[in-house]
Amino acid sequence: MYNLLRRLLFCFPTESVHHFSMNMMKMGCSVGPIRKSISNLFSPANGSLSKELFGLRFKNPVGLAAGFDKNALYLTELEALGFGFVEIGTVTPKPQAGNDKPRLFRLPKDKALINRMGFNNDGVQVVAQRLKDWREMQAVNRKSGVGNKEMSGENQPGQTWDVHSQFTIHDSRLIIGGNIGKNKVTPNEDAWKDYEICFRALFDCVDYFVVNVSSPNTPGLRELQEKDSLRKILSHLQTINQQESSEETGRKPKPILLKIAPDLTSQQIDDVIDLALEIKLDGLVATNTTISREQLQTTGQELETIGAGGLSGAPVRKRATEIVRYIHEKTNGQIPVIASGGIFTAADAKEKLAAGAALVQVWTGFIYEGPTIVKNICNGLTAR
Repeated sequence: MYNLLRRLLFCFPTESVHHFSMNMMKMGCSVGPIRKSISNLFSPANGSLSKELFGLRFKNPVGLAAGFDKNALYLTELEALGFGFVEIGTVTPKPQAGNDKPRLFRLPKDKALINRMGFNNDGVQVVAQRLKDWREMQAVNRKSGVGNKEMSGENQPGQTWDVHSQFTIHDSRLIIGGNIGKNKVTPNEDAWKDYEICFRALFDCVDYFVVNVSSPNTPGLRELQEKDSLRKILSHLQTINQQESSEETGRKPKPILLKIAPDLTSQQIDDVIDLALEIKLDGLVATNTTISREQLQTTGQELETIGAGGLSGAPVRKRATEIVRYIHEKTNGQIPVIASGGIFTAADAKEKLAAGAALVQVWTGFIYEGPTIVKNICNGLTAR
């Protein structure tokens, strides 16, 4: 059924149909019985895949990568589709429109996308408020019993909900990651200030952070992957992390992860690993999109017409897996890795997990496989 729908959707501009589809989903999920039906239809039934990582309880290991829900607009809908976690963003201090349209392109022959979005987002203050409102709504609903049975099953014995609590985590519910970046106009020498602004603003709104210095669509951003630049940003965030947490308020340090590009050399990856161990990063996300165009079925003329941007989807699968395995083996598993890149099926997810990944994220696979992707992957992971 989705194959037919996808053919129809692929007749329309990529970015426009993305927003149209999710807004239709939002309209449906605004009606309780419809939301319940969607959840029953698409959420994995098997709870055996629940996993604890970074002090958080993930209901399953399949998440949605940053870039899909940049502005935290569709969390309820994505939860109904069964995702174990959703990474919002990339969020920047100030709102920015991103690059000129068109800026998102399909490569159906390769099961891939090319994007040059350019960190388009509503700005950290707007996104933070939206997340706070969503958290409050979730807490109110769960305290009153609304949505407990519909969305997540019965409460655990002895479990209660506090409407004033900061989070609804450490159980089987949706984990939210905050992917943060710098504004385009901010010079690299001041980039650490942008990351600080986003970190402080989102501290009480997300469950973990991902520092994005690996998008190819913000000029000069990838230069921040160099060891000295990274050290300045990440060590500063770790300092703030300790300052923001205290026993008196019950606030704990937030897990901080770094997202890296698939185009790094082995030496650059080694530098990232050394730095991650040095400043005690909680994990890495491997990988972002690639600037490579090797071994694509899409013609050179088509690629030239599309132009610059990051390539995601099936062509990135092999390289992303290689990097996950390299990090896992190099560190003896000391650094948890969230794997992203070319995951469409349970076999793709198994490949990443076998390489040493702790969790997996989908994005392009969601576009091509449709709303059953989480359920299909989870069912495949538990099948004998």
